[in-house]
Amino acid sequence: MKTITKDYLIEDLVNDYPFSVKYLMQNGIRCLVCGEPIWGTLEQSALEKGFSSEQIENFVKELNQLQEIN
Repeated sequence: MKTITKDYLIEDLVNDYPFSVKYLMQNGIRCLVCGEPIWGTLEQSALEKGFSSEQIENFVKELNQLQEIN
């Protein structure tokens, strides 16, 4: 099991951890359903949506917690 970091590529995150799609969409990071491109890192995507470094670290923490139960 890999640790999810802010440098994790969105495409890899979605492929490696399908549960992350729902999490990302609920948090407004990426609209995967509407055809928006899914390249770039988790950090880049979150920054583009206006999230702070603290919020990004929280996303990483929550995704790793979700990974443990999925």
